[in-house]
Amino acid sequence: MRIVFAGTGEFGVPCLEALVASDDHFVLSVITQPDRPAGRAQKLLASPIKECALRHQLTVFQPEDVNSSTTLSQIRYQKPDLMVVVAYGQILKKPILELPEMGCWNVHGSLLPKYRGASPIAAAIRDRQKRTGVTIMQMNEGLDTGDMLGKIATRIRPAETTGVLHDRLAGKAAPLLLELLEKAKKGKLRSALQNSAEASVAPRMKKEDGKIDWNKSPEEIEAHIRAMQPWPGAYTWIPDGQDQKMLKVFTVILSRRAKGKPGEIVEVNPHGILVAAKKGGVLLREVQLEGRKRMTAVEYARGAGLVAGVVLA
Repeated sequence: MRIVFAGTGEFGVPCLEALVASDDHFVLSVITQPDRPAGRAQKLLASPIKECALRHQLTVFQPEDVNSSTTLSQIRYQKPDLMVVVAYGQILKKPILELPEMGCWNVHGSLLPKYRGASPIAAAIRDRQKRTGVTIMQMNEGLDTGDMLGKIATRIRPAETTGVLHDRLAGKAAPLLLELLEKAKKGKLRSALQNSAEASVAPRMKKEDGKIDWNKSPEEIEAHIRAMQPWPGAYTWIPDGQDQKMLKVFTVILSRRAKGKPGEIVEVNPHGILVAAKKGGVLLREVQLEGRKRMTAVEYARGAGLVAGVVLA
């Protein structure tokens, strides 16, 4: 099958690798986002998909607007059977969706119709879901509303962060994609409508979404911290003289014996920093003060002279 692949993030790399390795499919070209400045030096950085494409000597296009007439002409010239879209980052409009003979398929990191949108994996962990998965759909003009072609489910493991689950789901997406392409080749592919009544939306995460709400239960706080890794990162504010500094929190342990007002440090012990929440608390295990390196909470507390009674915001 002749395929144009559109993607940007790491999530799509296993799918692109699988298509390149398959004898049944030919990747005509790869469309990805333009190189973006990153880091303190603001050096232009290629997307993971571009790096993968160049390793395989594939033709790469990086339009600022994928729906432009120029991009449409480029795709039309290639005469693809199908366009596969994975974590691309731009909305495809009707002219592109209808251009390939088989339309466009999207690989999405949730069990649709749950968690449509840009941050489905983080949202599933944050909401303490027990299961999630990957859905491949026939794209339409809506936000992840197209007919479902196939899905695969998996259990969310107790200590899993968004980064770990992201990589695990990406690995499951590639064989699912090849399986559905094989069904399409044999004329055995079937689609299913999404039930909009069961739909939820997971918008793109923002930096401020990482802030810890100490008025929530210990279980909700622990899930929030895992969901925010690796980005935007879970954080709280800690008093520093007349000012406040950001304290990132990476790992915690649930505690039922913490008694205090939400956000209050009730104990500093050899195992970490015990902070009260709603009906219990959490023991901070790994933290990072802004401008400092990541360290154990015990090391941080010792260096900062931290004592009980300090309230985190």
